[in-house]
Amino acid sequence: MLVRPIGYLELIARFALDVRAPQVSSYALQKGHRRSSDEGGRRAEYYPRTAAPDGEWTDHLVFALKHEGINLEVLSALFGGVPEGDLAAFVEHSPTGRYARVAWFLFEWLTGRSLPVPDLTQGNYVPVLDPASYVAADLGGDAMRVRRQRVLNNLPGTPAYCPLVRRTAALEAAIAERLESRVREVLSRFSEEVVFRASQYLFIKETKSSYEIEHLRPDQRRTARFVELLRRAGTVACQTERELTALQRLIVDQRYAAQGFRDSQNYVGQNLGPGRELVHFVPPKPEDLGPLMEGWEICCRRLAEGEVHPVISAAIAGFGFVFLHPFEDGNGRLHRFLIHHWLSVEGFTPEGVVFPVSAVMLREMRRYDSALESYSRELMRHVEYRLDGEGTLHVLNDTAHFYRYPDLTHVAEQLFSFIRDTIDREFTVELEYLTVFDAARSRLAEIVDMPDQRLDLFIRLCLQGGGRLSAAKRGRFSELTDTEIARMEAVVSSGGPS
Repeated sequence: MLVRPIGYLELIARFALDVRAPQVSSYALQKGHRRSSDEGGRRAEYYPRTAAPDGEWTDHLVFALKHEGINLEVLSALFGGVPEGDLAAFVEHSPTGRYARVAWFLFEWLTGRSLPVPDLTQGNYVPVLDPASYVAADLGGDAMRVRRQRVLNNLPGTPAYCPLVRRTAALEAAIAERLESRVREVLSRFSEEVVFRASQYLFIKETKSSYEIEHLRPDQRRTARFVELLRRAGTVACQTERELTALQRLIVDQRYAAQGFRDSQNYVGQNLGPGRELVHFVPPKPEDLGPLMEGWEICCRRLAEGEVHPVISAAIAGFGFVFLHPFEDGNGRLHRFLIHHWLSVEGFTPEGVVFPVSAVMLREMRRYDSALESYSRELMRHVEYRLDGEGTLHVLNDTAHFYRYPDLTHVAEQLFSFIRDTIDREFTVELEYLTVFDAARSRLAEIVDMPDQRLDLFIRLCLQGGGRLSAAKRGRFSELTDTEIARMEAVVSSGGPS
């Protein structure tokens, strides 16, 4: 198939831009009809030769903005090197055109420089992000209005850090499921007492799963602290360096408690033996971290003010945090806590309840890793580093721009999927388990009036044997007759928890 890169791909090649591959790539076909393909969250679009731009770089810029959307990383690199005169002439040729105005605004927003073009004095205001194509921050007209280009700045972040989420068909379908309504429908089927007991267990399960993802086993004290932190999700402050540091100190071994954001380079890797380290991900340099985390903090505030869907807010805040990796230790657990925080603060999670999302992530580790790698894999192709003899990693090139404008569409889609599985499997199953367990206990008590602890032990041992007590375990209930044991086994195997 003979194809020619167009749009962003042509701009990247023409100006030798050092950027990550775009999430959306376009090609002109020598022969053939319009079609597209999607794989691993990346989309390829193929256009007939007659529909493709040709010639001036500004033609490819307009095509990219119109058909591929806003790619802040490519635009930032592009505007840092193209002749300003060419861009000014393009804007002056059609100053009220939507794509000319958006390009003009983004040039000045990204570079901090002004084009020699007079302010617009007429024309309707147009949004920078098309709300039908992107998750935008709707902060209200006056807060968003930029009079110079007559645009509405609905970007969720700042030039220092601005993640984007595209409204894909998969994302729109997930939003349309209204998982928050499904949760409340599930809760309505169970008593308050069962919901309360299930929640006590699920808080602990979520805590242990979050630690186990990192191959850690917390002691009782650290488990209790993390459970208490989860209970405070939605109410605790967790945006500034001081606030995040306080949270980090709650969940790590006190010998590794931070005083603030890290001042050394860290990385995520796997030890393959002495002197052999497989590096999976390299976060920003410590000298680049401050502005990035300040941008992350502003982005979080705009998410709260801009009426963004809670799951999307949780994905942007939680996954955005872990990709910046601001601490030496505890980043993964804080990332998963932030997901719970945003689900709670936006009212998605009912008060007093926790969804054990980490338990699903732990069970589906390949899918969780794939979500993380959707960002890290492409980024790692652009980071040059070396490991010294002591295992210290040194980044050898400028990398800050690779972290400023992440596309978090795929992780948002995956978080919806994790939460759906959590509600349908972990959350609902636990409520159903307790309901059936209580019914089984009542039926067993009618056979033998046993102390509660003995009754629970019988059920647990019976379940371990597939509904029957083994010969060895029967000896632990010597006070029961064979007939009583047989009747109780029948209750557990037929109507007990499965």
